[in-house]
Amino acid sequence: MDQLSAMRAFVRVVETGNFTRAASSLNIPKTTVTNMVQALEAHLNTTLLNRTTRRVMVTTDGALYYERAMQILGDVDELDGSISNSQLQPKGRLRVEMSGAFADLLVIPALCDFYKRYPQIRLDIGVGDRLVDYVAENVDCALRAGTPKDQSLIARKVGELPMGTYAAPFYVNNFGIPAHPKDLENEHFSVGYLNAQSGRVMATDFRKGEESVEVNPRYVVSVNDARSYVNAAISGMGVATAPRFMAKDPVARGELLEVLGGWSSEPLPLYIVYPQTRHMSNKVRVFVDWLVKLVQSLRTAEQPELLRRAG
Repeated sequence: MDQLSAMRAFVRVVETGNFTRAASSLNIPKTTVTNMVQALEAHLNTTLLNRTTRRVMVTTDGALYYERAMQILGDVDELDGSISNSQLQPKGRLRVEMSGAFADLLVIPALCDFYKRYPQIRLDIGVGDRLVDYVAENVDCALRAGTPKDQSLIARKVGELPMGTYAAPFYVNNFGIPAHPKDLENEHFSVGYLNAQSGRVMATDFRKGEESVEVNPRYVVSVNDARSYVNAAISGMGVATAPRFMAKDPVARGELLEVLGGWSSEPLPLYIVYPQTRHMSNKVRVFVDWLVKLVQSLRTAEQPELLRRAG
């Protein structure tokens, strides 16, 4: 019996909740996973899992073994990674989740550079603003906007994105230009952005000098995807506060106009998050480091634009 492989199979069964999903995530037959776990139980002379027709439950011995197995496997992966990192390029599959806007406008356009640096890493990018079960779906990490609130995740800040407030010429021609952020609560309309966790439309904070206000926008349409959010603003459905990198091309094409000049919103923080049960492998580490430089280069490229506006 390959004990390390059997331990990995057992850990995946515990994390995913059944043998079928564990086999799928490991890309091996279900019977192989079953045989590995049975061999491990025979080797330990104990029952690690109670099986029923509907689900798999961890025994007391299984829960204790799972905790120690996670530590051992994490140490082995870290050891292998530290040795291979000094001799070889990081390699393997890397499953990353991010919003469509970050994928289309930020990450994917720069991926050729990442591939040149790390040609042996295969990226699987899940696109969408949704809640993710990192363990069950075998997700290595996710790029997320806003400060993470899930205490079960480890978060590393990779940068911040400057924000701007925009409206389409069609909207301005029909409703005019808001003079104050509070106008977005009564005289004007905003595009609402739905928070994936709360299911509520998010408020927006504005600041001008010493004055700061929180706006709960009046809206006729709300969305839970950043690309759709900007597209709704382009179509004239309301005012939108969005990262400048997302509005750059629509502004250049004349599809959006910047409004509420002099008022600013806090930069949008970007975080890489991953489960506490996993060590940050070398392939995740190099991806995070690459993202940090990518976001920094984006901010540097925007500085001339910001300086021109300030002048």
